[in-house]
Amino acid sequence: MVMKNRLPGTDISLTPLAFGSWAIGGWLWGGTDEKQAIKAVEESIDLGITTIDTAPVYGFGLSEQLIGKAIRGKRDKVQILTKFGLIWDRNEGELHYKDTPMNDGTLTDIYRNGRKESIIRECEESLKRLGTDHVELYQQHWPDPTTPMEETMEALEILKQQGKILACGVSNYSVEELKKAVQYTRLSTNQVPYSMVLRDIEKELVPWSLKNHVGIIAYSPLQRGVLTGKIKPGHRFGEGDHRPNTPFFREPNLSRINHFLDSIKPIADKHGVTLAQLVLRWTVRQPAISCVLAGSRTPQQIRENAVALQFELTDKEIKTINSKLDQLKLRD
Repeated sequence: MVMKNRLPGTDISLTPLAFGSWAIGGWLWGGTDEKQAIKAVEESIDLGITTIDTAPVYGFGLSEQLIGKAIRGKRDKVQILTKFGLIWDRNEGELHYKDTPMNDGTLTDIYRNGRKESIIRECEESLKRLGTDHVELYQQHWPDPTTPMEETMEALEILKQQGKILACGVSNYSVEELKKAVQYTRLSTNQVPYSMVLRDIEKELVPWSLKNHVGIIAYSPLQRGVLTGKIKPGHRFGEGDHRPNTPFFREPNLSRINHFLDSIKPIADKHGVTLAQLVLRWTVRQPAISCVLAGSRTPQQIRENAVALQFELTDKEIKTINSKLDQLKLRD
């Protein structure tokens, strides 16, 4: 039985670890195996990880469609978190991504759009793909500077009154943006990147969130795989993989991260878990974190992720890990 976390200001409870479904949509992941993806979602539910996070832009509707198939007949067992605000079918709002390949190879532009009519339309389309009449949490994927905050939050209030969404959230919001948004509606969550090596939210966002009762949903907790310990200096990346050009995978950062992982491996060994499972468990335990997203494409991957909820770290072990993290110095 997986213990759940209550979303601030709601009657909704989420599993500490959620099924992150960007990868099963195929967009920027080299396509997807639809049968395996559906089996992965089904396995997640069977293992008690019943919170599922998705978005329309993940595969341009495909991720939501696959989740809809996987939860058929099981809707009462799951908590669906989806998003709005990244559109590709019309040029309206702020350009977010130019000439990105869709799953069929054609190029499209993606726009940030927080306008009321667009949000309400997006919600209807998501509900159809998911095969449900409501979602537990509806999140703005990225802020849209071309739309007044009041208009975006008004749309969320309308959808909540209609019962199509049970709670409102945002994603990739700064503290200043949150301060504006909460003037117009009750926000339950903010979904942001957070990992052992990307901890900038601890300075301002975490204290503000704790004070104002807004939960944090953490994404990319394994920092695109660098925190699994499997990527060593000299690792050969596949064609089109742009991770080698990002700071965490460049030297001396990669070697320093691996040295840190080696230093905490005895804790993983003591619990009989992998480094990735230890990292996920640590992330779940951090202040203000309501839920941690872990992506899965196969039943085996979700089984591996689920182990992170099957052991506990002592306060002393958390303190040891944090102390070693404080000694980890990375270059920008």
